[in-house]
Amino acid sequence: MTIPVLKIFAETYPEVKITVVSRKFFEPLFKEVPNSYFVEADVYGKHKGFGIFKLAKFLKNQQVDVVADLHNVIRSKILSKYLKFKGLKIATIDKGRTEKKALTRLKNKKFIQLKTTHQRYADVFSKLGFQIDLSNYNPPKRKVLNSVSDSLIGKEPKKCIGIAPFAAFNSKMYPLHLMKEIIRNLNETNLYYIFLFGGGSKETAILNELEKDFETVTNIAGKLTFEEELAFISNLDCMLSMDSGNAHLAAIYEIPVITVWGVTHPFTGFMPFNQPYKNAIVSDRKQYPLIPTSIYGNKFPEGYEHVMESILPETILEKIIEAV
Repeated sequence: MTIPVLKIFAETYPEVKITVVSRKFFEPLFKEVPNSYFVEADVYGKHKGFGIFKLAKFLKNQQVDVVADLHNVIRSKILSKYLKFKGLKIATIDKGRTEKKALTRLKNKKFIQLKTTHQRYADVFSKLGFQIDLSNYNPPKRKVLNSVSDSLIGKEPKKCIGIAPFAAFNSKMYPLHLMKEIIRNLNETNLYYIFLFGGGSKETAILNELEKDFETVTNIAGKLTFEEELAFISNLDCMLSMDSGNAHLAAIYEIPVITVWGVTHPFTGFMPFNQPYKNAIVSDRKQYPLIPTSIYGNKFPEGYEHVMESILPETILEKIIEAV
């Protein structure tokens, strides 16, 4: 979710060098950000524990002038405090924890749209004296696919639909038997290529079984590097995703994204960047008025285990067909 904001920042202030500190896995994402320099935070290796101070000293030697903490967790706080002690100006994201608690509490809920996470990132730069306009976004162009990725796409001229059916918690995941119904309907039209996205051995195994059942379905999981997967996503015509990472990856390239929400809700501020609210399909709040029950989907009261079953497969199908 930081990528669109950083890209806007870089294009608004081309004279400013951006030093990005993150885990090595995420480095390909930041290639979309001009004038940026990536520094690995090896949090399970040399920067583990007190090793975080090695990283802090290294950053100080990179002639950093100001620090934008877009994470606000223990490690980033340690880095920020060290660099502040060394005389650098620091700005930290306000995650809006108080208003998020009010939105997700079960009693006296304040059901209102909260500030988007993207705007919260932009506010950090504003604190440092860098105003940016989130409407000034130029998405990266579609990537040229390498031979491995290209071989996964058929030769017929069909629209390409990505489906990412998994999420961190089951309460944010559309039931697989209903998702299979959606895939079956799309497959029977013979109008689309359908690509499945996921990660980890368990998810990959499930997607492999889905792939076997349908002629126009290909499982991407485990076949591409992360950088190759990003390039592949940039060539999609639509992405169907839960309230999860693949929605945000597709949004970087302004691919139409259909999101499906369980016990979470777009009001929390985690809508994919620049995606219309009409593309967010939420569970029935008349039937389940306590939604959202948590920000990340890890907490919900008894009886809210199957809220997503209140969303009909036909509703999702209509949105996909409209998007492509």
